[in-house]
Amino acid sequence: MIKVVAKAKLKPGIAVEDYLVQARELVAETRKEEGCITYALHQDINDPSVVTMLEEWVDEEALNRHGQAEHVKRIVPGLKELRESSEINIYKEVE
Repeated sequence: MIKVVAKAKLKPGIAVEDYLVQARELVAETRKEEGCITYALHQDINDPSVVTMLEEWVDEEALNRHGQAEHVKRIVPGLKELRESSEINIYKEVE
């Protein structure tokens, strides 16, 4: 199983709801993907301009397919324009 933590800080002056509308569409479409176990959007309690996607995938192949999905290619560029910074960490379980 692969876990992903994708954290973003929105640019100053960006309406958080503008980001969330697009991100919610990404969540809805991604949850339909084969190999997606969990895909959920979270917002920092103390700073609403910090949003994090917590993801679980059956394997790296499923995650790689996700990156090539039509909805990802359509939605993610718009999300990137609203971000000041982002950090994506990909984890595998240590046995």
